[in-house]
Amino acid sequence: MNIHEYQGKQILARHGVPILRGELANTPEEARAAAERLGGDLVVVKAQIHAGGRGKGGGVKLAHSPEEAEQRAREILGMNLVTPQTGPGGQTVRKLYIEAGCNIAKEYYLGMLLDREVSRIVLMASAEGGVEIEKVAEETPEKILKVWIDPAVGYQPYQGRQLAAQLGLEKDVASKFAKFAGLLYEAYMASDASLVEINPLVVTKSGDVIALDAKFNLDENALFRHKDLAEYRDPYEETPAEREAHEYGINYVSLDGNIACMVNGAGLAMSTMDIIKLAGGEPANFLDVGGGANEEQVTNAFRLLTSDPNVKAILVNIFGGIMKCDVIANGIVNAAKKLSLVVPLVVRLQGTNVELGKQILAGSGLKIIPADKLTEAAEKVVAAAGGAGSSGGG
Repeated sequence: MNIHEYQGKQILARHGVPILRGELANTPEEARAAAERLGGDLVVVKAQIHAGGRGKGGGVKLAHSPEEAEQRAREILGMNLVTPQTGPGGQTVRKLYIEAGCNIAKEYYLGMLLDREVSRIVLMASAEGGVEIEKVAEETPEKILKVWIDPAVGYQPYQGRQLAAQLGLEKDVASKFAKFAGLLYEAYMASDASLVEINPLVVTKSGDVIALDAKFNLDENALFRHKDLAEYRDPYEETPAEREAHEYGINYVSLDGNIACMVNGAGLAMSTMDIIKLAGGEPANFLDVGGGANEEQVTNAFRLLTSDPNVKAILVNIFGGIMKCDVIANGIVNAAKKLSLVVPLVVRLQGTNVELGKQILAGSGLKIIPADKLTEAAEKVVAAAGGAGSSGGG
């Protein structure tokens, strides 16, 4: 679950990570009042959306007085902010974060996430702070410095000092950087985050190390341990389909393609999306109905898939373990009839009661395209959607 910058900074503050003073504002008048409380001579008015690159899109502006802060807030609130991470549709700005200014000497990047290849948290740093770190990683990967944290012992200060030395930080700043990294690790672990990024992490002219931004992605599977963090969810940052999926208890993310996917299991869902792209198609969504879906959930999943006007074909890829293939087949048939499904439907079933499931589909009277192998299913659904290279647009 993504959260806003101001929420991420609340987490950082609880763990002693150095941040600047700031306040949330929902109106221009609140922005002015916040600027007055923060000193007024220099504040930053920041759009709060779940995407990076806000500055380039006009969502981050300096203000040198409370009056100017109010004016900047009027310019940003309600705007459709388009960044490289929002896609061409952009995102409406409904909240602002008013933050005190500081004298920046240098900007850096610091982040951490789970490296699944080695089952360790990787701590990453770069002197290329304040820019799109994804672009840096793609074009100049050698500029991304990394150390891996042993889960048995946790973060060790020498690891922060090691990164600081590679970044060329002076001794006093390096010590503060190492302490900052340790506190960030505490915040990451305590919140069950899957990703934390500070971009930029700044060193001020007085030598302080401060988080100027905060991007958190929280593991939704761990939110039952964090009722307070679960309340950080902002439904306005989700598409209508994603909000509906949340109510159904279905894991769903909208994408830009035209081939809808319904799969059980996140790993299988990712593999299904990959093989659709390999076959020349573009997935329209990530949808994981889970390992114990019933007919009602299948119907709800189909309702989500068909609500996307870009969808030209649907691929159902189910491995029946706890979830039996005959139950899924009945759900597919009932959903297709109830929703008067008109787009082509490719179904691949494997696992428990698979033959019974296939019989149910074959005897349904519906125009269902069967497939036994995943590559076969991907090729069939791409063809049904109009062939390789086709796109749903948007």
